[in-house]
Amino acid sequence: MTNQKNRIRHAPEFKAETLKLAEKVGVAEAARQLSLYESQIYAWRKSLNKNTESSQREQELAAQVAKLKRQLAEQAEELEIGKKGRHLLREKSKVNFYEFMLEHFLSFSVIRMAKVFNVSRSGFYYWLKHRHKVIQREATRQELDVKVKEAFDNSKGRDGSRRIQKELAESGDGYNVKTIAASMKRQDLTAKAARKFKCTTDSKHNMSIAPNLLAQNFNAVAPNQKWAGDITYVSTSEGWLYLAVIIDLYSRQVVGWSMDTRMTATLVCDALSMALFRRGFPEQVIVHSDRGSQYCSKEYRELITAYKLKQSMSRKGNCWGNACVESFFHSMKVEAIQYEPIMTRDEMRQTLFEYIEVDYNRTRRHSALGYLSPVNFENQNVA
Repeated sequence: MTNQKNRIRHAPEFKAETLKLAEKVGVAEAARQLSLYESQIYAWRKSLNKNTESSQREQELAAQVAKLKRQLAEQAEELEIGKKGRHLLREKSKVNFYEFMLEHFLSFSVIRMAKVFNVSRSGFYYWLKHRHKVIQREATRQELDVKVKEAFDNSKGRDGSRRIQKELAESGDGYNVKTIAASMKRQDLTAKAARKFKCTTDSKHNMSIAPNLLAQNFNAVAPNQKWAGDITYVSTSEGWLYLAVIIDLYSRQVVGWSMDTRMTATLVCDALSMALFRRGFPEQVIVHSDRGSQYCSKEYRELITAYKLKQSMSRKGNCWGNACVESFFHSMKVEAIQYEPIMTRDEMRQTLFEYIEVDYNRTRRHSALGYLSPVNFENQNVA
């Protein structure tokens, strides 16, 4: 008798956000990005029975608005790059002057042409002697700049020189980090920078506290040994939106998440339920969190007990007790939110969904995983 692979069960919230992504990029692309079958998405769409003409039109308009916003942001970035890159335009014009001087070398005096174009004769003669090397060097540099810019844009402006170096290395381009950093500086490409965010933990309560089973040991040798969860909040034009996540510490993959307008016990229970669905209901998993009231609630403890999990909590006042999840929240806010225009709650939900399920889990290279994405790390290391 052969063992069949556990079937992955998806939570309703995951299905709803997947359908929104399918309306935005198409069913085939959404299925590819989320590692699903197209038939699954079509089945979910049919079962929800919400494909009325009005809702389809609203989704199309929302997608068009999002597309226009991205185009405006890209145009603003291109204009800013153009302002800061004027020295490159001047350098290009100087080469054009030299080419003109070479073409008319027998017709006009070099001294007179140099004076009219405001260039030095020594510069012209140096270019004349070394122009073939200069042209080759410039072509090589331009080729590198194109590759670096493409990798930077594909990461949505999030990757620095080290991640781009790993990306290009997989394509057979063996540039070192310093060369790529120089290219980024030359093109004025700067990865999105950090900003401090506030803590959301409410530990001032009289509810029971679970022991610290994790003890700041964030390493795991296999999936579903140690999970870590936490809550954060993001600002929208309609008020706060709260996000709870569950991260598998083996691969740093976000295996469960939930979003709501209120920070309640239901929020963290839904995130844990999604993780259980996705991972096939494993038992004896250490589920670590802070001492927030949501994680001490009766509902959350009953869910832990019902599925034979082990609850763990950080020590009071220990800012490093849940560092992996805090690091994820930090990256998410810097890379997906900090530099974006203010969004509605629905737009923010879609933005966070895409960042978690497409960018972070399947694309973003993690330094602790040998610069592999969480999904690729599990695919390569789990039989």
